[in-house]
Amino acid sequence: MRTVQVEKVIDQSRFNKFHLLVFLWCFFAISFDGFDIALYGIGLPLMMDDFGLSSAEGGAIGSYALIGMMLGTFILGSFSDMLGRKRVLALCLALISIFNMLAGFAPNATFFIIMRFIASMGMGGLMPVVISLMTEYSPKKNRAMTVAVMYCGYSIGAILASLIAMGLLETLGWRFMYWLGVLPLFTLPFFLKQFPESLPYYIARGKGDRVAHILNRADPEGNYSTADRFEYTRAAKTAKGVPAGRLFKDGRGRTTVAFWIMVFSCLMMIYGLNTWLPAIMQESGFGIASSLSFVMILAVGQIVGSLTGGYLVDRIGHRNVLLSMYLIGALTFVALSLTHAPVLLYILIAIGGACTGGTQNLVNPYISSFYPADIRGTGLSMAVGIGRLGSISAPLLIGFVLMTNIAPQTAFIAFAVPSLIGGVALLLVQERHANHVQQRQKKAVHNIPETSV
Repeated sequence: MRTVQVEKVIDQSRFNKFHLLVFLWCFFAISFDGFDIALYGIGLPLMMDDFGLSSAEGGAIGSYALIGMMLGTFILGSFSDMLGRKRVLALCLALISIFNMLAGFAPNATFFIIMRFIASMGMGGLMPVVISLMTEYSPKKNRAMTVAVMYCGYSIGAILASLIAMGLLETLGWRFMYWLGVLPLFTLPFFLKQFPESLPYYIARGKGDRVAHILNRADPEGNYSTADRFEYTRAAKTAKGVPAGRLFKDGRGRTTVAFWIMVFSCLMMIYGLNTWLPAIMQESGFGIASSLSFVMILAVGQIVGSLTGGYLVDRIGHRNVLLSMYLIGALTFVALSLTHAPVLLYILIAIGGACTGGTQNLVNPYISSFYPADIRGTGLSMAVGIGRLGSISAPLLIGFVLMTNIAPQTAFIAFAVPSLIGGVALLLVQERHANHVQQRQKKAVHNIPETSV
């Protein structure tokens, strides 16, 4: 009987059609997540007129939806390690599609809030599951870049929403944008047929035939079969309940809290900008189409930040790249509050996108790679879930700021604060307790805990 180290097979595999399939489905899922998240900010000015809402009320509705997103992150993301990440991802896509479409038929603000709340639960659960799956199935050599490129789908979705809105929003209205959200629903049968389940999920349940099938797709020259003995670090614990308590064991406690603060800071900046950037630019004198072009530039900046950051991470490490991005972001938001030159505003908005969405795109795989495989989904879900408190507070806080007599662009300076806080939290991360470091140490003393099929 041959013993197969499953993690090693994936780590050393070459990027092929199987990896591309996983990448494309994850990219697709993330792109609609970005599309749906951008919808609210894009349609907010017209929806406020339609429902007769103030800036504070508009911000509050955005915050209510983000509460649903936080709950989805905790509930759906955490249970992905027990129910299977593939099933949870399919459920998330269904919730997003159905209830965003229904939000487009809302006769009043209350109905809209309820539909958007449920759809947001799907959006909250989707992010950590997709990141975990992409991290799990990416070859180690270019894992950081692969995840960064995949997560650019989020920004592509926002760009797509902006382009559609620039051409159709004034003609077809904000409701049409939400109706488009139903499209992912029609892809679910293909997704369920083609997409692989997580390997630890199968190993923990003794499904060696499924493991062999997946490994043969990832490494066609391996000729794996049910006669092989498959091993995956600590996979047996996956099925024994929600392992949130283990996030604070083995020296991981301080780093876990630091991750929460980092994500809190990033999501506060991201969702504050997503919700209010079009309104801020319109109140600063730009037209509807021009204000939406800033949303598109923000998303382009997120892509550039993700790709550039992913490239640098593979060379100088997550810590150095992320620290630089947090600092540059703080300086950028101060500059945004001081300038009115259109060209400079576009440049600064792009840099702001790189240092917010781009930073978060790099933080996610950083967190995911820190934890052992059997609590990876839970670790990322908890970090993103706690971080949602930042995304919930941002729309409401900026809405109150815009109700004051200060110049709209002055609100940008508020985003510099969470950027600095995120950088300080990063300094508290203890990388010596990361999973890959612990595994190297255990191999050195020949004491690696494993489970077998």
